[in-house]
Amino acid sequence: MLTRRPIAAYLVALVAIAPACHAADGRESLDATLAPYLERDKLPALAAAVAVKGEVVAAGAVGTRRAGEKIPVTLDDRFHIGSDTKAMTATLAGMLVDEGKLRWDSTVGELLPDLAAGLDPGVRGVRLAQLLSHTSGLPGDDEAFGELLGKSYLQEGNLDAMRTWLAKEYGKRPLATKPGAKFAYANMNYIIAGAAIERAAGRTWEELIRRRLFEPLGLRSAGLGNQASLGLVDAPLGHEERDGKVVAFLAGPNGDNPVVLGPAGTAHMSVLDFARWAAWNAGGGRRGPALVRPETLARLHAKVIDIPARKGTAPGTPTIGGYAMGWGEVNVPFSREPLLHHAGSNTKNLAQVWIDPRRDLAIVLMTNLGGDRADDALKKLAAELYGRYAGSAGRP
Repeated sequence: MLTRRPIAAYLVALVAIAPACHAADGRESLDATLAPYLERDKLPALAAAVAVKGEVVAAGAVGTRRAGEKIPVTLDDRFHIGSDTKAMTATLAGMLVDEGKLRWDSTVGELLPDLAAGLDPGVRGVRLAQLLSHTSGLPGDDEAFGELLGKSYLQEGNLDAMRTWLAKEYGKRPLATKPGAKFAYANMNYIIAGAAIERAAGRTWEELIRRRLFEPLGLRSAGLGNQASLGLVDAPLGHEERDGKVVAFLAGPNGDNPVVLGPAGTAHMSVLDFARWAAWNAGGGRRGPALVRPETLARLHAKVIDIPARKGTAPGTPTIGGYAMGWGEVNVPFSREPLLHHAGSNTKNLAQVWIDPRRDLAIVLMTNLGGDRADDALKKLAAELYGRYAGSAGRP
């Protein structure tokens, strides 16, 4: 007796047995590799790309923008990258260091002189490099941080004024540890660093990241905040799992991080543009555009401190290895040598970037679901893609 298989399962199986396809420009399609993850890990959508020596050699995007509806994603769809934005903020800081407008050892008191008198003495002495490496001594995100985020929206002015207010209020609290002594992942580090960048450059962080990073790199899909437009499903919606159901979030106040968190994690872009950003980093500054000096990029990538192993942290929060400035360094079973890595999540989306600088290899992964299941799926996919492409990448 013949039975009718669900259409979605049939399509997944059909894609899985299809031969490798290539785009007109020779780029390999990863759709057949990605499709099984949709059903096995219950992801609404999944996108991935691989770049070798500056060229995107493989990419794919499968699934739907909104769970329960057939709105196929494409390679041009915008996904949220969460805390993967931090490496971009650190790069902006590096630009200003190269220009002599900032120093790595500049203290918060020097960076924000009009706030200095009201800051805790310990906070006043924290250095820019310590903010960017989460070694400032500030406590991790806590209830007090959440309360201040809410109150920041009652302040007048543009986002830079709101960030300055946050720095002033949060900076009244004493440090949890001595600066430079321990790693503690805190979004407030990047809000303060963002406020310092804004002060030094004379523009908001949002203007700077668009003009000085997105545009020079040609990241045409890149933007900030909700990846979908208000009232539209013109990009993959973020999803959360609630009571066993996958719930979609339209653009709105609950669809993304508060916009004041920009320097810590509000960027979105297509998987192809995410791969271009990762490939630029994988090249170590040897390829254009010359955003920062190669030695500055090397410093951003260099491990500053070891991360104490922790369990139970939310996906997107570094838990093992070491931390540089906006980048983590991890040892994983599928690579003999440490990789640069970061993950980002606003709890409704998840993105990961993996870089092997020795091979000039970059892998980026994006899904529109937050949580541990999505995190496990992306890590398995990273291992699969690294195993497939690392050998062919060789060494520069």
